[in-house]
Amino acid sequence: MSDLKLIEERHSHGGVQRVYSHWSHACQCDMTFAIFLPPQAANGPCPTLTFLSGLTCSHTNVMEKGEYREAAAQHGIIIICPDTSPRGDDVPDEDFYYFGKGAGYYLNATQEPYRKHYNMERYITEELPNLVSEHFPVSDSKDSIFGHSMGGHGALTLALKHPDRYRSVSAFAPICNPMNSQWGKHAFSRYLGANTPSWRTSDAVALIEDGSRVAEILVDQGLADDFLQEQLMPEALAEACASAGIDLTLRQHEGYDHSYYFISSFMKDHIQWHAERLKR
Repeated sequence: MSDLKLIEERHSHGGVQRVYSHWSHACQCDMTFAIFLPPQAANGPCPTLTFLSGLTCSHTNVMEKGEYREAAAQHGIIIICPDTSPRGDDVPDEDFYYFGKGAGYYLNATQEPYRKHYNMERYITEELPNLVSEHFPVSDSKDSIFGHSMGGHGALTLALKHPDRYRSVSAFAPICNPMNSQWGKHAFSRYLGANTPSWRTSDAVALIEDGSRVAEILVDQGLADDFLQEQLMPEALAEACASAGIDLTLRQHEGYDHSYYFISSFMKDHIQWHAERLKR
């Protein structure tokens, strides 16, 4: 594994949790990702499920607090947890928690000074899966994707834009309609420029309105989430899916907030849901 550097390895639920770094051509910097290999991977290829984390996070948040390994080991699924943005002293940044490092929005930036490094869509859909398939026992054409908040936005938009790559998509409290949220407007204006029509290719609601399709979507949303109304807007996703004939399961939970207490509570449900679709 000459192009991968092992940073951490721990055994869990009969499998192995590892963290690697590598040089990314898409992001022009060193990138880090976590990967859980279930016990079944010792005997042959396994399907993969990629988790995209949210604002301010890295691979460590879900790896340490997401509680996915037991279910992944049960179902024989490799879990991949990328970082949320490029990193490094040369990577441009701003002093906002919802933009720059830790907030790559899983798109390919077109504006300076961000276009050199902020190419997270290319990294997630091309470079990282190619790297993983080269070095680990993954099943061909058996990928699924899910995520939280900004990562939920990423999971939805990437699945809608690359339907042939992903068997299934789900999200925890996704930013459904970033074109109409403060977070999204700030990020898109800097990554993609002031031409708002170009933003539609990085907005799940707009993508559905413009004809992109997946068969079904699972979303869990806490009703005590402080960001629910102004930033997340699940009702806009529900309306778009209803109009497009997409089977959306939107589960809303009293008392749950935006934290990993919420995510870990329903993580097993999501992994089982993906497992059923990956093994069809």
